[in-house]
Amino acid sequence: MTNPQLINSQFVKLPVVVAGLGVSGISAARVLHGLGAHVTVVDGGSGAGLAARAAELEALGVTVRLGDGDSLPEGTRLVVTSPGWAPDRPLFAAAAAAGIEVWGDVELAWRLRRPLPATGEPAPWLAVTGTNGKTTTVQMLASILTAAGRRTAAVGNVGVSVLDAVLAEEPYDVLAVELSSYQLHWAPSLRPHSAVVLNLAPDHLDWHGSMEAYAADKGRIYQGNTVACVYNLADPATEALVREADVEEGCRAIGFGLGAPALSNLGVVDGLLVDRAFVADRAKNAAELGAVEDVNPPAPHNIANALAAAALARAYGVEPKAVREGLRAFRPDAHRIAEVGVVGEVTYIDDSKATNTHAAAASLASYRPVVWIAGGLAKGATFDDLVQGAAGRLRAAVLIGEDRALIREALERHAPDVPVIEAAEGQTGAVAMAEVVRTAASLARSGDTVLLAPACASMDMFTNYGERGDLFAAAVRQLADRGE
Repeated sequence: MTNPQLINSQFVKLPVVVAGLGVSGISAARVLHGLGAHVTVVDGGSGAGLAARAAELEALGVTVRLGDGDSLPEGTRLVVTSPGWAPDRPLFAAAAAAGIEVWGDVELAWRLRRPLPATGEPAPWLAVTGTNGKTTTVQMLASILTAAGRRTAAVGNVGVSVLDAVLAEEPYDVLAVELSSYQLHWAPSLRPHSAVVLNLAPDHLDWHGSMEAYAADKGRIYQGNTVACVYNLADPATEALVREADVEEGCRAIGFGLGAPALSNLGVVDGLLVDRAFVADRAKNAAELGAVEDVNPPAPHNIANALAAAALARAYGVEPKAVREGLRAFRPDAHRIAEVGVVGEVTYIDDSKATNTHAAAASLASYRPVVWIAGGLAKGATFDDLVQGAAGRLRAAVLIGEDRALIREALERHAPDVPVIEAAEGQTGAVAMAEVVRTAASLARSGDTVLLAPACASMDMFTNYGERGDLFAAAVRQLADRGE
């Protein structure tokens, strides 16, 4: 139930359409109804699950229209969309023609922020986006902020809903906010305290329409930053977005990278994480933030994530000691370069979360030699650059999924000597994964790594990347039990 103190006159009796009956749509509908709006939820789907969700909202007095997600109800004054709804939907074209604003749940949350009693200002947002590494980085950041004694949470595109966070009865001091390109597209007024774009690589191009549009939506995270725009020294496209951003006077550009840091950067020196950005007399001084061994796991791309999280925390004023303590306390989520077993002196790594080529490249760069399990739904991606960069590390490849042919063709062009075996078509779930793992084991030698880093989405064969990873781990356990 929404706190009565939060009721804002702009929403009372306002006819609002919420697009989508998923988690974020339901949350937005409940909040808007609690604020006094007249809420109609539209969704083009049907079925028992959606009908049950609709019934729960209807019991509150919310109108729900299933089977029609494209028509704009008469009298609508505002549309609040679920982040996954693409901008070319007829509903949004109708809203634009009528001069009606379209917000996402992040935009709604930003406008509902409340001032903190101690400062009179809303809790600052430290925002994270990028093609890969968002969740890990934002969780590292939350761990660091917690170690510094701040009440915080990792919110947004991970964990706690950003709406729930800004409306929490006990307010947060600061929020670590993960934002997808979808969410940023629908958040025109967002102005974070500080933000980072971790990296940019082709992804979700079917939704955005082009790489340029995708990058532009990512770059929205820098708009209006007040303290720091953090970018990746190894990815010039992220720095270009900083240069294009309209920020507050005094906001600084801060780079992070795996080399020794120059002025105003964070980096690595002799196995130590070092800050030359947020120190006095940074031309002569640096602050030690921790060691590479404090990062779990200490793979190169994860060290970069840690530096990005540290940069945002330091921009907020966190002391170096808390950075180290927070990194040491952090434990990564499942399915992110997680070792699931060693069988016959072969290590099995689950990186099912590597659902695009950029993530898979980072994973492949962490191991050698590799029997690579790859494939699924390509989402419009191409694989030549990925295969060309990893060719020297590959012992063999086992291909799965609907778009496996794209990876096979890239292997034929750039790694013709690498053995390639394709899983049987038509199999899904546990049966398919058990066969894949047995095949990979037969190709591996002592000291090799069997790496599940599919570079593709999972829904053609599995419920989601989590199930794909769980079934991989289960198949490895079966392998160990049989002593293969």
